[in-house]
Amino acid sequence: MSDNTTPKAEWYVIHTYSGYENKVAQSIVKKAENQQLTDMILEVQIPTEQVREITDGKEKEITRKIFPGYVLVHMIHNDEVAYLIRSIRGVTGFLGADPNQPIPLTPSEIAAMGVDLGETVEINLSVGDNVRIVGTAMDGFTGVVQSIDIDEGTCEVLVSMFGQETPTKLALTEVTRAD
Repeated sequence: MSDNTTPKAEWYVIHTYSGYENKVAQSIVKKAENQQLTDMILEVQIPTEQVREITDGKEKEITRKIFPGYVLVHMIHNDEVAYLIRSIRGVTGFLGADPNQPIPLTPSEIAAMGVDLGETVEINLSVGDNVRIVGTAMDGFTGVVQSIDIDEGTCEVLVSMFGQETPTKLALTEVTRAD
């Protein structure tokens, strides 16, 4: 009896020497490309956070690794991929009880680790909102939002110019609500 299901890509944790996270992540991507395994190794992430740091009375924003010594890889696990990853300098192995059979992360673990499973876009515009155009040649004109395309990051605004209604496509960053 044969199983016709295609293996599903899952998230795995790779343990690295501390300070080697970026180098390991770059090496995984490069080796996957060189060995035509980009269909098996889909994404490599190092969970980070933005932190405001105040030193000597000066405030600056820095990016800090949430889990130093670890890299997350979204991949389809098989012997070839596992060998490729383990052979990279700085990798000590996969996280799990059996290094030869790493256990993928659960969805709740993925969320807790801060893995971005897709870009989340929040906008404060709706169809029918009155908006003011900013940062373009039409700076200061107002209009009404007709449609919003989040994938493209644009909206169509019906702008009243010289007594005529003109539909205009603008970036979401070029309009503000006119409340």
